[in-house]
Amino acid sequence: MPGIGGLGAIAETRIAQKTPDVDPSELTPGYPASAPPPKKDPLPRERRRQENLQETDYRVSAVLGDFTGNLWVGYGRGLSHIDPNTGKILARVSLPNISIGALAQDKVGRLWVGTYEGLKRVDPSTAEVTAENLFLPSKRVLSLLIDKRGYLWTGTDNGLVLVSPDEGLTMTTLRNLPGVSANALTLDAEGQLWVGTLDGLVRVNTASALIMKRIDNLPGTTVQALAISPQGLIWAGMPNNLLVINPKNGIVLRSVTPLRGRNVTAIRFAKDGSVWVGTDNGLMRLNPNTGALLDQVPGLPSSRVLALAPDIGNKLWIGTSEGLAWLMPKMVGAHPHIAFSRAVK
Repeated sequence: MPGIGGLGAIAETRIAQKTPDVDPSELTPGYPASAPPPKKDPLPRERRRQENLQETDYRVSAVLGDFTGNLWVGYGRGLSHIDPNTGKILARVSLPNISIGALAQDKVGRLWVGTYEGLKRVDPSTAEVTAENLFLPSKRVLSLLIDKRGYLWTGTDNGLVLVSPDEGLTMTTLRNLPGVSANALTLDAEGQLWVGTLDGLVRVNTASALIMKRIDNLPGTTVQALAISPQGLIWAGMPNNLLVINPKNGIVLRSVTPLRGRNVTAIRFAKDGSVWVGTDNGLMRLNPNTGALLDQVPGLPSSRVLALAPDIGNKLWIGTSEGLAWLMPKMVGAHPHIAFSRAVK
């Protein structure tokens, strides 16, 4: 993929600034009278907070191919629009210090950005935020999906909301969603919505917003990634498993052997029929009929995969906790996109 390896020119160049005149005495460091206390490891809760702050800068948690064939990348430092053929950044949306959890494009081309501080609408032609919806059951948006009628379903960590994309107004709120958190969304062959929650799966009628079915006897309970296969089966990613489920009767058809005991974070079917599965410890390609492992992908910026977008610019795009990568057919390993990595400060 010519051009992507040399993207250092894309990153903003820092302009050296002159140091203002100061009195040298003001620069004399002052030391405490006693030695500092010995350094201690942070407590677990504080350590998690520090790790999360560190991840925010480089975490690519959402990738979306748009109607023009270009790619939107949501990451800890904002939202960018890139040409997937060259890797060139076409536009940046100013969303400083906001974690992006999900992306969707509505039927007239507007981009919806689910953040941890609410829902925002972006005009792709100007890369400007044109509307916000803060009237959600929780501002932490985890998932977004446009249904067949063109309405926007917004999954939060405290319920599910149906939004009119034209007005950006909340139409219906499912605060009593079983399993509370709408971690992942997908549409089945009949156009109905499946929601992955902390307590299994819920099927929602997209016309009435009423719950149609609940599957809550799954091993591992929490569903955090969802996809519908070309055959109409549900593939559900869980913290310790990947399950294939018959949506008509809720029966688990298969626990995919290579993923047993693994934390599944992303699932996407490619045009060639294969299924890509991201975990917190690597990326693999599976045979969708047998669940057999076809490939494991080396060369990722991080083994923790957060988002996948296949068949964009003849590439698979991979969001990880340490940046963005891409993979072309017959390539041995993935290539990091230098504009979304620690190499660019």
